[in-house]
Amino acid sequence: MWQGWNAHAAKEVRVKQFGVMLMVMGGVIAALGAAFLLSDKFPFLGRLPGDIHVEGKGGSFHFPIVTCLIVSVVLTVVLNVVMRLLKR
Repeated sequence: MWQGWNAHAAKEVRVKQFGVMLMVMGGVIAALGAAFLLSDKFPFLGRLPGDIHVEGKGGSFHFPIVTCLIVSVVLTVVLNVVMRLLKR
Protein backbone atom coordinates (compact mmCIF):
# COMPACT_ATOMS: atom_id res chain seq x y z
CA MET A 1 0.00 0.00 0.00
CA TRP A 2 2.84 2.39 0.79
CA GLN A 3 4.32 1.93 -2.71
CA GLY A 4 0.96 2.66 -4.31
CA TRP A 5 0.67 5.92 -2.40
CA ASN A 6 4.19 6.91 -3.47
CA ALA A 7 3.35 6.22 -7.11
CA HIS A 8 0.17 8.28 -6.81
CA ALA A 9 2.04 11.20 -5.21
CA ALA A 10 4.73 11.05 -7.89
CA LYS A 11 2.05 11.11 -10.60
CA GLU A 12 0.45 14.19 -9.02
CA VAL A 13 3.80 15.96 -8.99
CA ARG A 14 4.41 15.12 -12.67
CA VAL A 15 0.93 16.36 -13.62
CA LYS A 16 1.50 19.64 -11.75
CA GLN A 17 4.91 20.08 -13.40
CA PHE A 18 3.33 19.44 -16.80
CA GLY A 19 0.64 22.04 -16.06
CA VAL A 20 3.27 24.60 -15.09
CA MET A 21 5.24 23.81 -18.23
CA LEU A 22 2.13 24.34 -20.39
CA MET A 23 1.44 27.67 -18.69
CA VAL A 24 5.02 28.85 -19.27
CA MET A 25 4.87 27.78 -22.91
CA GLY A 26 1.58 29.64 -23.30
CA GLY A 27 3.14 32.75 -21.78
CA VAL A 28 6.08 32.52 -24.16
CA ILE A 29 3.76 32.15 -27.16
CA ALA A 30 1.68 35.12 -25.96
CA ALA A 31 4.85 37.21 -25.54
CA LEU A 32 5.99 36.30 -29.05
CA GLY A 33 2.58 37.26 -30.42
CA ALA A 34 2.77 40.62 -28.63
CA ALA A 35 6.28 41.15 -30.00
CA PHE A 36 5.03 40.56 -33.54
CA LEU A 37 2.12 42.94 -33.00
CA LEU A 38 4.43 45.65 -31.64
CA SER A 39 7.17 45.13 -34.25
CA ASP A 40 5.79 48.01 -36.35
CA LYS A 41 6.55 50.37 -33.44
CA PHE A 42 10.29 49.64 -33.76
CA PRO A 43 11.12 50.01 -37.47
CA PHE A 44 14.84 50.46 -36.77
CA LEU A 45 15.25 46.84 -35.62
CA GLY A 46 16.99 44.92 -38.39
CA ARG A 47 18.30 48.14 -39.96
CA LEU A 48 20.90 49.18 -37.40
CA PRO A 49 24.45 50.20 -38.34
CA GLY A 50 26.50 47.01 -38.39
CA ASP A 51 23.73 44.79 -39.71
CA ILE A 52 24.96 42.96 -42.79
CA HIS A 53 23.03 43.38 -46.02
CA VAL A 54 24.45 42.28 -49.37
CA GLU A 55 22.60 42.55 -52.68
CA GLY A 56 23.71 40.81 -55.82
CA LYS A 57 22.35 40.03 -59.26
CA GLY A 58 20.84 36.72 -58.20
CA GLY A 59 19.44 37.73 -54.80
CA SER A 60 20.19 39.31 -51.50
CA PHE A 61 21.43 38.32 -48.05
CA HIS A 62 20.54 40.06 -44.80
CA PHE A 63 21.95 39.20 -41.36
CA PRO A 64 21.00 41.61 -38.55
CA ILE A 65 23.96 40.83 -36.28
CA VAL A 66 23.83 44.08 -34.25
CA THR A 67 20.08 43.71 -33.79
CA CYS A 68 20.64 40.14 -32.55
CA LEU A 69 23.25 41.34 -30.06
CA ILE A 70 20.98 44.08 -28.71
CA VAL A 71 17.99 41.75 -28.39
CA SER A 72 20.22 39.19 -26.65
CA VAL A 73 21.46 41.72 -24.09
CA VAL A 74 17.95 43.03 -23.40
CA LEU A 75 16.52 39.53 -22.96
CA THR A 76 19.42 38.53 -20.70
CA VAL A 77 18.82 41.51 -18.43
CA VAL A 78 15.04 41.00 -18.34
CA LEU A 79 15.29 37.28 -17.64
CA ASN A 80 17.90 37.82 -14.90
CA VAL A 81 15.64 40.36 -13.20
CA VAL A 82 12.64 38.02 -13.46
CA MET A 83 14.63 35.06 -12.09
CA ARG A 84 15.92 37.13 -9.15
CA LEU A 85 12.38 38.27 -8.35
CA LEU A 86 11.06 34.70 -8.50
CA LYS A 87 13.74 33.41 -6.09
CA ARG A 88 12.50 35.72 -3.30
